Amino acid sequence: MIKAVSNKSNRQDKYPVGEYGVAKAKEVCSYHQSYPEYSMTPLVKLDNLASALGVSKIMVKDESKRFGLNAFKVLGGSYCIGKYIAERLALPEEKFNFTTLVSDEVKAQLGELTFVTATDGNHGRGVAWTANRLGHKSVVFMPEGTVPERLENICKLGSDASITDMSYDDCVRKAKACADEYGWVITQDTAWEGYEEIPKWIMQGYTTIAYEIIQQIGDDKPTHVFLQAGVGSMAGAIAAFLADYYKEDCPVITIVEPNKADCIYRTAEANDGKLHFVTEKMDSIMAGLCCGEPCTIAWEIMESYAKHFVSMPDYVTAKGMRVLGNPLPGDEAIVSGESGASCFGLVVEVLQDKELAWLKDQLGLNAESKILCISTEGDTDKANYRSIVWDGAYYK
Repeated sequence: MIKAVSNKSNRQDKYPVGEYGVAKAKEVCSYHQSYPEYSMTPLVKLDNLASALGVSKIMVKDESKRFGLNAFKVLGGSYCIGKYIAERLALPEEKFNFTTLVSDEVKAQLGELTFVTATDGNHGRGVAWTANRLGHKSVVFMPEGTVPERLENICKLGSDASITDMSYDDCVRKAKACADEYGWVITQDTAWEGYEEIPKWIMQGYTTIAYEIIQQIGDDKPTHVFLQAGVGSMAGAIAAFLADYYKEDCPVITIVEPNKADCIYRTAEANDGKLHFVTEKMDSIMAGLCCGEPCTIAWEIMESYAKHFVSMPDYVTAKGMRVLGNPLPGDEAIVSGESGASCFGLVVEVLQDKELAWLKDQLGLNAESKILCISTEGDTDKANYRSIVWDGAYYK
């Protein structure tokens, strides 16, 4: 079932957002632009769908076009690896770019590094791609149940990748243990006590998405932004950027998770100053969101700036995939995967299902609403994508 809770926190000390704000995002985007593969991903406006659903605008940022990797995660992996190398070599800002990082001079100083991480698929692919692109090694641990296609995509990039018999969160612990034992560099997109700098860099990497969006929409500010969350790093980074850019006029931010991996929803619902973990089996089709322990930095940001938290079943994102892939005449089609279509699916379901009028009212959606979603991935599991879109798997 779809569950929702509004932010009950009354914290007065809002998380400082400058490290994820406009000035920082401009620097981050400049770094990404130094890669030959860079291009701004599309912001698709679904005007006919918006009219049919009774809202002013629906906009979807399509991250399936990012660096040819079918997902947004490479933004965090590439930036954190670049920052790690730059900090280690004390590179001046003007030399923090792709050309310098692949230069013979840098290679002579560094030798060959090994970056290790845990992933449900997209983050590990981004880390493996960046390590390979910059002439280094990567080791990637994937949780039990990972589809072979996601493993193959990472192995093709020269990574020592494997599917384990562990949960995602246990894979994170394994990556940390290996980093400690072998001197590898752990590049994890979640933070814990004593491990915050690299997660911060990864989150900053995601702000390129938001920096592009504000250029693409201009003055047409969204009233509502929906952000999907696994550990919450992307959602936290985008929320922080929006809070910095729009100040007191920030859009209504809603965080979306699967029922079976809703650690952020549980933390918001409890509102007791503690993080709440998911310890049950996380077998949602939204594999990229199946994380049981929130990123500490991301939670502080979401607690400060998100207005609503939603936990939802798999049929909602499946519907989002079908609608995006089969748009109304005149609207552009988007190939969006199980995690990518989650927020959009929720929007469509809330606006269509009269039984969800309570949630529509709670979120403040009406004829004036301008809605922004991010399709964070394409068909990263092609077989399952076809099963859902062609064969109609996962109906309500």
